[in-house]
Amino acid sequence: MSSRTSPISGPITIRRAVARDAKRLTRLVRGSGAYEGKYAAAVAGYRVGPDYIEAHRAFVAVGADEHGGRVLGFYSLVLAPPELDLLFVADEAQGRGIGRLLVAHMQSEARAAGIDRVKVVSHRPAEDFYHSVGAVRTGTALANPPAVPWDRPEFEFRIASA
Repeated sequence: MSSRTSPISGPITIRRAVARDAKRLTRLVRGSGAYEGKYAAAVAGYRVGPDYIEAHRAFVAVGADEHGGRVLGFYSLVLAPPELDLLFVADEAQGRGIGRLLVAHMQSEARAAGIDRVKVVSHRPAEDFYHSVGAVRTGTALANPPAVPWDRPEFEFRIASA
């Protein structure tokens, strides 16, 4: 089994992101293999700043195994209107269930905030992932050049009440 798909050998902790995580989260976004080739321009200058972290419910997944407490992924939930704004898992940590853990955590946060639906405007390479974690395709966000020159699938998570 390759390191890309091997199971996590230690616990994963999900904690609230803090301002000092900003540079690590920015590197994770900019270094994402899902944004190579024609998609590279979308994240080339992207920045997750301390102000963004303070304004939204951003959470990080930290590994306590061979990664030595390194941030393995993160998400950001915007409450009004409810949207999963960002969800990234480090390339070398993909296929290990971290994305699923982050989605489950996001759903729990949404439920606690009294939200019953969370919108996601996906990146086309992530479409299969969102299907696999229970998101329902609801439409298409049309291209908005020059910022986003391609159409993007829209999904919705339906949040069950507790």
